[in-house]
Amino acid sequence: MSHLFRLVVSCPDRLGIVAQVSGFIASQGGSITEANQHSDLATGRFFMRYEIQMDTDASRAEVLRQAFRPIAQRFEMDWALHDASRRKRVVLMVSKASHCLVDLLYRWKAGELDCEIPLIVSNHEDLKPLADWHGIPFQHVPVRVDDKETDFAEVERLVDEAEADCVVLARYMQILPPRLCERYAGRIINIHHSFLPSFAGARPYHQAYERGVKLIGATCHYVTEELDAGPIIEQDIHRVSHCHTPDDLVRFGRDVEKAVLARGLRWHLQDRVLIHGNKTVVFA
Repeated sequence: MSHLFRLVVSCPDRLGIVAQVSGFIASQGGSITEANQHSDLATGRFFMRYEIQMDTDASRAEVLRQAFRPIAQRFEMDWALHDASRRKRVVLMVSKASHCLVDLLYRWKAGELDCEIPLIVSNHEDLKPLADWHGIPFQHVPVRVDDKETDFAEVERLVDEAEADCVVLARYMQILPPRLCERYAGRIINIHHSFLPSFAGARPYHQAYERGVKLIGATCHYVTEELDAGPIIEQDIHRVSHCHTPDDLVRFGRDVEKAVLARGLRWHLQDRVLIHGNKTVVFA
């Protein structure tokens, strides 16, 4: 039985890392089917992602982790060995805008996003019919101005209950509390309808229109306590001119947002995104 694992590594750059890791994989009867490496010359940090094929099953994963630990300790690695057959559980969070949710659910049904979607959470009920049509449980949790703490405690309970590996804010127009950001650090993905760091916060397309920009964009990033300032996964742009209205910018932006969020989520699901401080290395 053939099985696929993914090894991701970040460590201080030094001689012999690739040789040691490759030798270990060979000694365990594994074959490297995809290899990604990057040396950051500015920080002296080394990043690696290997896909490893083995004639075994998922039960071998913990044995491999135990055997790899001495190498990881020797090279001071931050690392993880993932079982590629285990589908990550993704909770989607939305408000009223439907375009990102529609696109993600289409790609999920088409097999482009290899994950489970156990739950959709929203602060409005507008998109419940869409969740019902796809057979996905939908939870309406209004975010009350005078009691946000209680409401976000319920959101956190639902995310925990769903055993989420990842949370995607698919145009969820609320700011998550620091506690949730900290608990799920590196696992909450947001789509911001602007080319960050420009035009953070609300109504970015209108901000861009007032500034007279010639390019608009969208940014997929991890969520941190600082608004719209987390590590960036993916960005894209669309050219505009003086002829275009704010409504045009919003319309163009929707197309960019959908594509950027889908790419960012797919790369996260495939363990292609390594976080380093407030930056990412993306082996796309």
